[in-house]
Amino acid sequence: MERRGFAAGIAAAAAAALLGAAPVPSHGDDRLRKAMRDALGDALDDRATARAVEPHVHDIGFDRHPPTAALDRIDFLVAHGFGNRPPAGGGDPTKVMYEPGPVNGELADTVARVRARRDVPVYAQWEIARFLKSEYGMTRVTSIEPVVAPDGALAYLSTDGVAARVVEIREKLPEGIGTAGVIGFRDHVKRCVQTTNDRGMTTYAPAGFEMPGTYDPSRARPGRCGATSVWCTT
Repeated sequence: MERRGFAAGIAAAAAAALLGAAPVPSHGDDRLRKAMRDALGDALDDRATARAVEPHVHDIGFDRHPPTAALDRIDFLVAHGFGNRPPAGGGDPTKVMYEPGPVNGELADTVARVRARRDVPVYAQWEIARFLKSEYGMTRVTSIEPVVAPDGALAYLSTDGVAARVVEIREKLPEGIGTAGVIGFRDHVKRCVQTTNDRGMTTYAPAGFEMPGTYDPSRARPGRCGATSVWCTT
């Protein structure tokens, strides 16, 4: 198969499905998936393989909705930060903490709404934990902080790093790890659920709760954060 033709086929499928007459909210996804199967079938010259591959392509590239579970199935919350801002006073960003920013305040609000319905422990990336403690006075919150090197350099944890830290804490409990309810930015939460699940936790997003989805134009941009190369906004 010619790879550029394959990529062009996928792009054409997406464009054909999304640029047609609007609105088609109830059938738009079906149109997209059919167009993708057609494009894949042409590119692969194999309709059976196209039908097998399309669900995976759609899941990875076009479906941002994570698996969900009712609150009574959730034993604790994991809140992943998103959209922090550069240090307010300037300085070396490898040694000066970033500002949490308003998106993480909205994520903290989401945590608070869930906690109002089910009082479970919270493991929150530091940006969110700051709001939970200052704005809500919330207890049973474990803040997942950056790692500080002996020279004072800050290594901000990735999504996987936060999940690994939560596993490290939870696996020591007598009752075991339990089931995690993940809070995250709308376009980030599915990856958060998948990454947390890959760390050995049973993981869902809490059903019935909308995640924040408005980007902060003043958020930090991708680049070097601390001692490791990560995306500063995640």
